[in-house]
Amino acid sequence: MKLDIYLNYRGNCEQAFRFYEQHLRGKMTGVVRHGDMPNPNVPAEWSQKILHARIEIGGTVLMGADIPQSEPMRSAYLALSVDTEAEAERLYRLLTDGGEVFMKMEQTPFANRFAMLRDRFGTSWMLLHQPDAMP
Repeated sequence: MKLDIYLNYRGNCEQAFRFYEQHLRGKMTGVVRHGDMPNPNVPAEWSQKILHARIEIGGTVLMGADIPQSEPMRSAYLALSVDTEAEAERLYRLLTDGGEVFMKMEQTPFANRFAMLRDRFGTSWMLLHQPDAMP
């Protein structure tokens, strides 16, 4: 059994996945556009928007699609654990640019660096750096 993550976007799935590919060292492994499988319920101007995309980030598969009127993530987060404080800070700067910070990057009882945010694409993230000594 394997559990993967599927996110819906309001028309910016490709921009989000290309951004994650570039800055999170992801690898896009598949893209199907709405125009490849026309659907009368999807506006014609969405033909180049994403019907299904797949990206691998750090051993995890993230899939997504552009769905008109989809809602941004509310109570779920993608938790991204990194190896260094410097990488946590780098990603925090990238992902908060044009996004919304719920909890600024700081030290917590369970992490050397921890932050909660929503990026400009509507994806909610937890960034986490835990030194070996922390649980």
